[in-house]
Amino acid sequence: MDAMLKEVYAKLNSLESELGELKQTYKGMNDSYIVALASLQELTLHSAHAAKRAAQSAENSRQAAENATTAAQQAASESIRSISEVAARAAAAAALAAIEAAAAAAAAASAAATAVAQQAEQSLLEASSEASKASNTASQAAAEAVRLSQLAAETLRNFPPAKAS
Repeated sequence: MDAMLKEVYAKLNSLESELGELKQTYKGMNDSYIVALASLQELTLHSAHAAKRAAQSAENSRQAAENATTAAQQAASESIRSISEVAARAAAAAALAAIEAAAAAAAAASAAATAVAQQAEQSLLEASSEASKASNTASQAAAEAVRLSQLAAETLRNFPPAKAS
């Protein structure tokens, strides 16, 4: 009976030791999870912020394209072909910038969506939604900038050729 009791105590000590190791492992994994979650939340918030900034950049580019198109049209009506050409090129460059900003917004929205896929929390879902809306805004601004760029180029094509001096 004494031997059996010693064996029971030995197994009990062994189980107690394993339980302690499991607790330590769990604590380590939990700590790692908390750090990973905080990083994921920060990444998502930064991604949403980047998408919003890219959308604003696309909107600024759209405005530049609009201004350049207006300048091209005014220069065309005043027979100043070189200014019209520069304005048309500026509108095209602004349209390209808007497209790049829209791509950046889409990439940021994608990063936010990936973070949400990893850890579905309400704050992450909201940030991902904001990033998606910003990406959509950037895409619309880019499309408008391209349309304005095409309008500036069309204005230039309809402009009478420069007279040889």
